[in-house]
Amino acid sequence: MRVLVAMPAFNEEASVGVVVSEIRATQPSLDVLVIDDGSTDATGRVARAAGATVIRAPFNLGVGGAMRTGFRFAAEQGYDRVVQVDADGQHDPAEIESLLALFDEQPIPQMSIGARFAGQGDYKVPLIRRAAMRMLAASLSRMTKTTLTDVTSGFRAHNREAIEIFARVYPTDYLADTVESLAVLARSGGMVRQCPAVMRPRTTGRPSQSSFKAAVYLVRVVLVLGLTLIRRPPQAA
Repeated sequence: MRVLVAMPAFNEEASVGVVVSEIRATQPSLDVLVIDDGSTDATGRVARAAGATVIRAPFNLGVGGAMRTGFRFAAEQGYDRVVQVDADGQHDPAEIESLLALFDEQPIPQMSIGARFAGQGDYKVPLIRRAAMRMLAASLSRMTKTTLTDVTSGFRAHNREAIEIFARVYPTDYLADTVESLAVLARSGGMVRQCPAVMRPRTTGRPSQSSFKAAVYLVRVVLVLGLTLIRRPPQAA
């Protein structure tokens, strides 16, 4: 079983080396790929020095575009699992095993999510943003036929069948990739599961969304989901 940790990183030179080193220390059997998403700092150099393979985008693609690059790399290199981890240190590499343990042997696309709102930890978000996330979670729970509480989590794992789909069609719309990818997987006959995950404080930088941006985000994602539902569902290669 070959597992790749894919880490999108944009101007994360202060944290990416620490995160890569922690993954290599706690999960030595996993390979680490950092997608340097057009950074203007030393993100790529620091990640490579810490032991990661680095792919550099010529300009900023956004998380969705960076992850599509990661899925393409994984598909071409024959990986069986891809685990997405943020470069800011908020995800605990020790919990990767819990994500991988949720997969079974069914030959269908599968995704597992490390959920911040599943009874573990004390992660707080602004009221408006939390309301938007609850609305999305309710909608996608119906679509995936399972109870989901954190559909915007960037801590998730994918099996080989999901890798093959997302290498071709992983959503790249700004801020909507995590939500739309769930809809894409569900419409492809896939399965989604979640387990509790603790979100650690950011080691550097600031969150990208304010309460106002959260409201705008909800409108954008609703539109994206509408488009996803009328498109022809992708199939595994």
